Amino acid sequence: MTELRWATFDCFGTLVDWRHGITTGLELLFPGRGAELLEIHNRIEPQVQAEKPVRRYREVLAESVRRTAAEAGLELAPDDASVLGTGLPYWPVFPDTRPALTALREAGWRIALLTNCDRDLIGETQRRLAVPIDAVVTSEDVGSYKPGHAHFERFAASFGATRDTWVHVAQSHFHDMVPAQALGIPRVWINRHGDPHDPSIADAVLPGLGDLVATVERVHGS
Repeated sequence: MTELRWATFDCFGTLVDWRHGITTGLELLFPGRGAELLEIHNRIEPQVQAEKPVRRYREVLAESVRRTAAEAGLELAPDDASVLGTGLPYWPVFPDTRPALTALREAGWRIALLTNCDRDLIGETQRRLAVPIDAVVTSEDVGSYKPGHAHFERFAASFGATRDTWVHVAQSHFHDMVPAQALGIPRVWINRHGDPHDPSIADAVLPGLGDLVATVERVHGS
């Protein structure tokens, strides 16, 4: 019997354009300020996640919006804090996502998502991915957020994945590359924005998903 090979992915930032989604959502509330507020939000959100890891992601987003607006000195209507959670199911999929996932499946890989998200939100996002996903582990499932190790540990325990059968693919150096390295999981960093983090902790670095199958195969075989 052929052993299953797993490619796990972070979703938002890797497969889905979260920067566009967050910027657009904040722009709806504060026209002309979206890009500026994105940078504040990106700094605040991991703090909110770390404070209370069992907090649902919808509330993480809402609390991050509240704190982002407060730091920027902007008045936020209470009901408007839900803008990102409401809009998340419509955040755009990167153009290279569906071809890359389809090619991986055709090459015999199983695909899983290890995501800092709620079950209902990732369910809506899977509809937009339009490629079959074999397994999903959410923050709601494990009661914590990456860069904690619980997503990876739950996936390994549930599916028997080991470093010999598993490659993790993600955009976030902080949330994904660092814990995957610590756990000895082979990993591909999708550095879409040219972030100046240490590339040596990844087994391979790509600017997008265009050459993913060959890269995953190479990392898996190394």
